[in-house]
Amino acid sequence: MKSEISPLPDALKGSLREYRVIEGSDLLRRVDGFYKWQELRRQDGFWPYGRSTETGPKSACAIADDVGRKSGGVNFGSQDYLGLSNHPSIHQAAHVAIQRYGVHSAGSPAFMGNTTHSIALERKISEFLHMERVVLYPTGYAAGAGAIKGLVRSCDHIVMDALAHACLQDGAAAATKNVYLFRHLDVESARRWLSQIRARDAANGILVVTEGLFSMDSDAPGIMALQDLCHEFNATLMVDVAHDLGCLGETGHGQIGIQNMLGKVDLVMGSFSKTFASNGGFVACPSRSVQQYLRYFSTPGTFSNALSPIQAAVVLRAFEIVDSVEGRGLRESLMANVLALRGGLQRAGFEVYGEPSAIVAVKMGNEAIARLVARQLTSIGLVANMVEYPAVPKGAARFRLQVMANHTAPQIEQAIACMKTAFDDASHELEEILHPPQRAVA
Repeated sequence: MKSEISPLPDALKGSLREYRVIEGSDLLRRVDGFYKWQELRRQDGFWPYGRSTETGPKSACAIADDVGRKSGGVNFGSQDYLGLSNHPSIHQAAHVAIQRYGVHSAGSPAFMGNTTHSIALERKISEFLHMERVVLYPTGYAAGAGAIKGLVRSCDHIVMDALAHACLQDGAAAATKNVYLFRHLDVESARRWLSQIRARDAANGILVVTEGLFSMDSDAPGIMALQDLCHEFNATLMVDVAHDLGCLGETGHGQIGIQNMLGKVDLVMGSFSKTFASNGGFVACPSRSVQQYLRYFSTPGTFSNALSPIQAAVVLRAFEIVDSVEGRGLRESLMANVLALRGGLQRAGFEVYGEPSAIVAVKMGNEAIARLVARQLTSIGLVANMVEYPAVPKGAARFRLQVMANHTAPQIEQAIACMKTAFDDASHELEEILHPPQRAVA
């Protein structure tokens, strides 16, 4: 039986995964196939990545794609959940830091890269999370990959949620071949792996890795159940709180606070890039000995320049805002916006994933319809990020709308209207592609 030829144009077919493993002896020429496919999508308006903002991550902004075509609209594509990147006291903190320190850390944390601001930031995070010590990293990626690579050796084991961040998976792959993925949020799946490992290896370490909030599905694990599981099998739990710390929960402690696990998790790793108005990341740990070991054996931190004085000052001020009455008000505004957006999208006929958080993931389904919607959105006033396979399962493409505390009610209504218009137009376009109207024969 011959396979049916898809009527879809090539720009609506294919995925990044097809180019992950490429063959050929010439390392530079063998990437040409990917570029040809990318350029085809780009020319037809189906390449939504690599865009730049000309006005910063404001609630409405002007953007340009990666060949310079300009557009703009209400911005639900930036991860600035509390809107702190444009907060006046954040700007003031940056200016004061420049006057005092200049703009560059000029060294790794081991060699004169720290400042009084970075030392104060470590103390602030440790107090906020009820953890003994904190290690800072130049990026959130470095924190995730670095903590795993710093603590885990080749004879050890890693048991990780299958949907964990790429930095966590990369760190695991660099640390050991003994990596086991458990089904997303499935504690019993994790238990089976731990039981199998301990049945044959009681001598080596096990690191269990999950996230406080998963950004593609806006869902959370049972942190207490996983920590109890680690106690049972003499394992260590690390929770990545990049997407929920600061912006979720009454006190801003994210899922760890919501689930009453503050100060009870073995290791807490996070990023500053979602809520705290800066690049950078951290690992909070239970002792000075763990802190000092990571300082000198976690290579992404040890052999990178430290956070700049500006970054350290900005994040410190952001933590102070988060841990204040103002911060609580910003979280209330954020959640009101989240609920308004989710409710409006559902009334418009869309399915949204998970539970309320700053990430509102809107289901599209197949990749073709998602790409058609993405092309429409750029011209009708909504800035939003499409997510497709392999970042999510095949046939489960979606838009990840990222909500800010300072979005207005009219901006939320505009986002809903744009999603509805783009989806209806894209559905009609896809129907015509798949089932072109028959021409009458004279």
